[in-house]
Amino acid sequence: MSDLSYMRNIGISAHIDSGKTTLTERILYYCNKIHAIHEVHGKDGVGATMDSMELEKERGITIASAATNVTWKNKEINIIDTPGHVDFTIEVERALRVLDGAILVLDSVSGVQSQSITVDRQMKRYNVPRIAFINKCDRAGANPYKVTNQLITKLALNAVLMQIPIGLEDKIEGVVDLIEMKAIYFDAGEDLIQQRFAEIPEELKEEAAAKREVLLDVVSLVDDNLMEAMLEETVTNELLIAAIRKATIALKLCPVFMGSAYKNKGVPPLLDAVSAYLPCPTDVENTALDLDDNEKVIVLPSDNDLPPVVLGFKLEDGQYGQLTYVRVYQGLIKKGDELYNTRSRKKFKIGRLIKMHANEMEDLVEASCGEIAALFGVECASGDTFCDPKLNYSMSSMFVPNPVISLSIEAVDKKASGNMAKALNRFTKEDPTFRTYVDPESNQTIIQGMGELHLEVYVERMKREYKAEVIVGKPEVAYREALTQKAEFNYTHKKQTGGSGQFARVAGYIEPIIHDDNEDSPKDYEFVDNIKGGSIPTEYITSCDKGFRLAMQKGTQIGFPVVNVRAVINDGAWHPVDSSDMAFQTASLNAFRDAYDRAKPAILEPIMKVEVTCPTEFQGNVFGSINQRRGIIVSSQEEGVTTTVEADVPLSEMFGYSTVLRSLSQGKAEFTMELSKYGKVPQSVSIELKEKYQKERAEANKK
Repeated sequence: MSDLSYMRNIGISAHIDSGKTTLTERILYYCNKIHAIHEVHGKDGVGATMDSMELEKERGITIASAATNVTWKNKEINIIDTPGHVDFTIEVERALRVLDGAILVLDSVSGVQSQSITVDRQMKRYNVPRIAFINKCDRAGANPYKVTNQLITKLALNAVLMQIPIGLEDKIEGVVDLIEMKAIYFDAGEDLIQQRFAEIPEELKEEAAAKREVLLDVVSLVDDNLMEAMLEETVTNELLIAAIRKATIALKLCPVFMGSAYKNKGVPPLLDAVSAYLPCPTDVENTALDLDDNEKVIVLPSDNDLPPVVLGFKLEDGQYGQLTYVRVYQGLIKKGDELYNTRSRKKFKIGRLIKMHANEMEDLVEASCGEIAALFGVECASGDTFCDPKLNYSMSSMFVPNPVISLSIEAVDKKASGNMAKALNRFTKEDPTFRTYVDPESNQTIIQGMGELHLEVYVERMKREYKAEVIVGKPEVAYREALTQKAEFNYTHKKQTGGSGQFARVAGYIEPIIHDDNEDSPKDYEFVDNIKGGSIPTEYITSCDKGFRLAMQKGTQIGFPVVNVRAVINDGAWHPVDSSDMAFQTASLNAFRDAYDRAKPAILEPIMKVEVTCPTEFQGNVFGSINQRRGIIVSSQEEGVTTTVEADVPLSEMFGYSTVLRSLSQGKAEFTMELSKYGKVPQSVSIELKEKYQKERAEANKK
């Protein structure tokens, strides 16, 4: 499709169970992509179209983001349905990295929940314009006005209602469109698509007029043209729509729509809003770095005639080989074209080019600017940039959070061991937050991830997809070590063997880096070179840096990495014959270890932000269970019959919490958690961890 103004690339993201996948299913149906609707927890056992993995159908959750494309009133819309569970947060990160706009789905009863806040933060990170859809307005206790208010107070979005509901809960009939000032009823006919436009009901006329005034006021504050038209009383709907679009794309406004996807209410106006207010590829400025010109920032125009620049944002290993999802930012790619991978510096030819619809595929001859497509059989990593061999550009990749939990796994026999290796190779390639290594001391295979569910799903997939039966060890928390005070060092490394020896002296100090809570990606390590008068030659300065980095990989307290360190060197000595890169690395490594104990190291543990939603009668039980787990309750809000409790709880205390929570709330409570920060462990726990580490080391040395 040559006219890019008819294309939209959007993501649908939200908190767990807000109805993202159900909404996507309705969009597919309304756009004639599928001809029957299946539910996520459906009785027919088919499961939603976008949840194509067996595990997704069983658990009723989305694990991997799925891509599809539909056409709505001659607009081509590429959609990515993303998971809501925080364990699969990388899926949301990479989807938002390549999308131009997004629909933020919210539950009309629960409103803005913990994961809605995370998703919103991710959207802000990639400057993604969004419209909000308040779903489940048919639920008891539905209150779209309260949710809109939360968008303003909790997410600091300039949210404004574009519709008001006609009836709520089980009486929801439709919505009033505040731009056209018409009532839209969704009288489900045979084809479910019937929308009936009518006059606004008498009892809502006054409220609709007041809410339209609010809409005009909010939009006019961010658009001067509309402000002028209001003063001259010449506001037209076209002018208002243009102003809303401009403000939404500039991230100054968040239009709010409502309905119930499950009851087929409110979806067509939402699709109209995607066309009207979310950006097309030409509305968004995308940039790349020119690697041949000191990483100079280059703006990539959405133009098919320019040489292609493409970002590979997600990998999948299927039965036909590796599938690489790509977004074309500049130019157009055809089957048989030659592209250059700027990271691996290798050229490759495009063999098969396809478009995805969940797990079905359709072959393409070419993919033009702005499109999301997939390539077969390309050797690459997630986040690689492919471009015309004449260019050497790199696009910024996505933010990858560090894993917080690890498990040891062991194959039951030799056959399972081979299959396990294949599975691990595939999963680490596909998911940058899933990591694996062999522990040199215990010789065990360790897998790391974002949470219990994350690792559980991968172990389950190993058994099902690779027939690899594994024995799973106890979960391990990713602790960290950190300094609490400044410590100086002055270390000389001398070694005399036959021939030239080794000599290096480094002096300076190490100190903790104090972080501000508002920093988006705080630094874990900083190296400062304060050498004057050449007491250490320039060529050996990087060797000192390497030595410190090496020392930080494993602290002496419990063998975990050391973080938040500033290493400063201000003096040293060298020898024209005996000094070398190796000598300065060794000197820095030992200088760090020498000063480390004097810097009073502390052990840090991941503290999770936990949000529990439960019926109010179980509130006391939930408080008790959090206090038992060294948790600190941050807030608790009662809304009707449910209570939402927010708390900070150490991850090490959260293992098996889902079972405990089920039993103390008769299965009615649910919780989500995500990494909040790293905090100091209490003295008693610290002693216990150190003793355990010493014991393990002693046993390993005996072997």
